[in-house]
Amino acid sequence: MRRDTFLKSMAVMAAAGALPLTARASVNLKMMIPANPGGGWDGTGRALGKALIDAKLAETVQYDNKGGAAGVIGLAQFVNSSKGDPNALMVMGAVMLGGIITGKPAISLDKATPIARLTSEYNVFVVPADSPFKTMKDVVAQMQKDPGSVKWGGGSRGSTEHICASMLATKVNVDPKKVNYVAFRGGGEATAAILGGNVSVGGSGYSEFAEYIAAGKMRPIGVTSEKRLPGINIPTMKEQGYDVVLGNWRGVYGAPGITAEQRAALTDLIVKVSKTKGWAEALEKNGWTPALLTGKAFDDFVDSDFASLRGIMHLSGMLS
Repeated sequence: MRRDTFLKSMAVMAAAGALPLTARASVNLKMMIPANPGGGWDGTGRALGKALIDAKLAETVQYDNKGGAAGVIGLAQFVNSSKGDPNALMVMGAVMLGGIITGKPAISLDKATPIARLTSEYNVFVVPADSPFKTMKDVVAQMQKDPGSVKWGGGSRGSTEHICASMLATKVNVDPKKVNYVAFRGGGEATAAILGGNVSVGGSGYSEFAEYIAAGKMRPIGVTSEKRLPGINIPTMKEQGYDVVLGNWRGVYGAPGITAEQRAALTDLIVKVSKTKGWAEALEKNGWTPALLTGKAFDDFVDSDFASLRGIMHLSGMLS
């Protein structure tokens, strides 16, 4: 093929949106982060964007934070504003699934395009450094005495930390409907509330609390993993006698209405960035476990997790 003919065909493909993202002259991504700054989704989205730019897989990444309702408000904005946009991505995860189950929004996740699961982590529960609660057993004892006196702080209603607090209540014979859960629109707000003593117990991924734990401003009292996290000396809920095991995960979706080729190009972009030094450093820094899953396997995983979370939330009294 003559060079001028080749270039013309490439231009036609690019105009049609069929040219793979990584083959275009520049990739300018738009990243919807359906939470306020300072939380896990925000950290994930910005770390992903930085890794893409550092690896020269994207020229620019534009971030848009829109918090509230476990990501459902941001999801609605993403679906309505990015139809057919092959350069749009949205951070999401298990928390959004919980928010959809509890909130039953008009716009659900099936309107967007699945791309990949990125990471997995477990919830860590912490108390302020000067809290009278020294262990999870202290928290449980107070819950059994007066459930409303223990304020649990975390992400939106239906988040994994909310589910875990309700699971714990059922395990210790406390009515889960009496769990005093305070929902925040982002990890930054929740962290401020914990540090300020406005909630009794806070929950989120370890990455959000690590610096405050290291500085002695928060005391970790439990993690929802099956076994202790590597290199992190926090007792599991299970080893303390409470069968509360629940993982959190985060991923990305593409815009509604993109073609199969455009979805494949975005997926290829995520697979490539997952192998970069920048992303590996982000995983290590934040204590995230790599959990890449794409294609039909990711589609099936999301369907399965929806079903699993519904079951857990029903048994925990959150849906009745």
